[in-house]
Amino acid sequence: MPAGMARGLEESGSSSEEEEEEEDPGDEDHPCIRWTGGGCRRIPIFVFHADAILTNDSYLRLIGERYHLSYKIVRTDSRLVRSILTSHGFHEVHPNSSDYNLMWTGSHLKPYLLRSLTDIQKVNHFPRSYELTRKDRLYKNVSRMQLSHGFKTFHILPQTFILPAEYQEFCSTYSKDRGPWIVKPVASSRGRGVYLINNPNQIVLEDNILVSRYISNPLLIDDFKFDVRLYVLVTSYDPLVIYLYEEGLARFATVRYDQASKNIKNQFMHLTNYSVNKKSGDYVSCDDPDVEDYGNKWSMSAMLRYLKQEGRDTAALMASVEDLIIKTVVSAELAIATACKTFLSHRGSCFELYGFDVLIDDTLKPWLLEVNLSPSLACDAPLDLKIKASMLSDMFTLVGFVCQDPGQHSSRTVYHSSESVRRSPYQKLQFPLGLTTYFRKKW
Repeated sequence: MPAGMARGLEESGSSSEEEEEEEDPGDEDHPCIRWTGGGCRRIPIFVFHADAILTNDSYLRLIGERYHLSYKIVRTDSRLVRSILTSHGFHEVHPNSSDYNLMWTGSHLKPYLLRSLTDIQKVNHFPRSYELTRKDRLYKNVSRMQLSHGFKTFHILPQTFILPAEYQEFCSTYSKDRGPWIVKPVASSRGRGVYLINNPNQIVLEDNILVSRYISNPLLIDDFKFDVRLYVLVTSYDPLVIYLYEEGLARFATVRYDQASKNIKNQFMHLTNYSVNKKSGDYVSCDDPDVEDYGNKWSMSAMLRYLKQEGRDTAALMASVEDLIIKTVVSAELAIATACKTFLSHRGSCFELYGFDVLIDDTLKPWLLEVNLSPSLACDAPLDLKIKASMLSDMFTLVGFVCQDPGQHSSRTVYHSSESVRRSPYQKLQFPLGLTTYFRKKW
């Protein structure tokens, strides 16, 4: 099981002794607790273990139960999140309850709910995260950065137009370079409503659709097109703190790639979404969690090993991927940081797990396809469970839940620091020169 890491915490302000949890001597060396601070200001931070969902060990539930830690799930259904939390002694409360340590929700919160969060409560979305996850807002934000910092510096998206507003510009570009092009609704996911065209007349004009240049030279493995799902965790927007999980998923099309225009409508050839290709009669699943390079879904590390054996520079590839992730998040940083400052009472209230979908072309250049607000946590194969359970467990540890009964409202204020309490498979990304102070301000 990959080790986890929780962020260190500091406290400021006063705290009344009658509101403090009484420490149990047995907590000191418990595997689900790490202590931060010192002296009378020691704070217990919860540590998660991915194997808890398999072992059903009552000892790993002890701390969660003792501190009456709780969660609620709103407008979504994530069995894996529920399984990880309950296996660590967290209990689920009613969606209307205000006594919880974590709210896991499938949508953004209303401003009044964000303002009501206490210093120990966390929610899994930042306000205005749609600046990254709506395709039209992502395009607008990256385009603005291209104007400010140069097109080449932020050339991370294929050439894109928003229709119908930019229809004439698209037609002018098409007359010079016919494509093919790919059409996407601005707010859809899982490949819904996506299709390829090689003539503007094939577009069904609707409000707010994107037309992007199709990357016709994708990197292939065994003649199949694939993309990579990367898990990116943002724990703060001011200052901006981004982590990239060390593992991801490579998702393959189910029909061998052929650039011929006669195949333009074959979604099983051109789209790599799992939700699309699982409907193909050629989809191959793997039932062995220890086999990561078989079928239509591989681990990212297996894909990188394959490319390295083929003589590809995977270190340079991943450096380019990290650069792409940083620039993508930075493009929306100001809007989201401003919303956090406006709507949050405590700067550590929110975190966000994004699903970055990246396509690699045959020159090893990564292209951003989209950023997913709530990446799928479904476990349809053993490899899914192996990767996603570890990823979520380490994410929850890294976010840093204070071991405190949410029903006991403390008067202390808890602030986050970057102290690492154990090694994490999440890599904290380093900002490229010129971007380290971009829109960086004190809270």
